[in-house]
Amino acid sequence: MTPMPEHNPTACRAPRHTRVQHLVTADESSLAELEAVLATLPLCSTGRVFVEVPDESWVGALSAPPRMTVTWLDRSRRSGAPGTGRGCAAGEAVARAVAGWAGEMLDAHEPDATRVILLGGYLGTADIVDELVERRGMSRDAIHTPERFHIPTR
Repeated sequence: MTPMPEHNPTACRAPRHTRVQHLVTADESSLAELEAVLATLPLCSTGRVFVEVPDESWVGALSAPPRMTVTWLDRSRRSGAPGTGRGCAAGEAVARAVAGWAGEMLDAHEPDATRVILLGGYLGTADIVDELVERRGMSRDAIHTPERFHIPTR
């Protein structure tokens, strides 16, 4: 695993400063935890935050580092699995969003130079771990999940 670069105001302003790409996911059950995680990231962090919520009434302002993009995924406006005619199940929108993101971003960056923090429900989290490890070759050590899920590190 690639070591984490030094982060302080001087290092983060340096032109050759290594910026670790981050992927953070959450849902409506983990918004407070998400805010805490975002507050701990270095100001120079880059990456993407996907937040899956039941409907637009859950969408709000989040304070994220300036080089990170926050995307709200409203389940009420999304369909479920193709061909089923069902609505979007919990965890489905965020898993699809991460699969699309991974196809673009992990092919363009070294997978181990990306840190992943998965918050929220178990189903979406388990699908995302499978996508990143099995299909994209990311090290399981680069993926952080809540301990309550008991997802093995190897």
